[in-house]
Amino acid sequence: MSLIYKILARSEWDEALASGYFVGSTVDLADGFIHFSTGTQAPATARLHFAGGSDLMLLSVEATRLGETLRWEAARNGDLFPHLYGPLAVAEVVDARPAPTVADGTIDLGDLTR
Repeated sequence: MSLIYKILARSEWDEALASGYFVGSTVDLADGFIHFSTGTQAPATARLHFAGGSDLMLLSVEATRLGETLRWEAARNGDLFPHLYGPLAVAEVVDARPAPTVADGTIDLGDLTR
């Protein structure tokens, strides 16, 4: 299984659960795609874009199930990041869990090596 990850506000996840789809966070909507990270990229994404945040969630999604709407594109440091061009069906999320902020302001993503 090849998992990719999305960090988002719990309120955004609650909206997705209610509608059946996650259409993106503010930055996703502005960029025209939903930003994801691999397990090795997610800690830096959390540090750069979510440090000090609160009430966050971490979604795990099987990359191969997203088909042609998922594209791997160069971003930070030339790394290829997964970008989803379209909404994410809640049914495609294999795990959704809290991503708590710890005392030093970092986000605890847990083990992303699976």
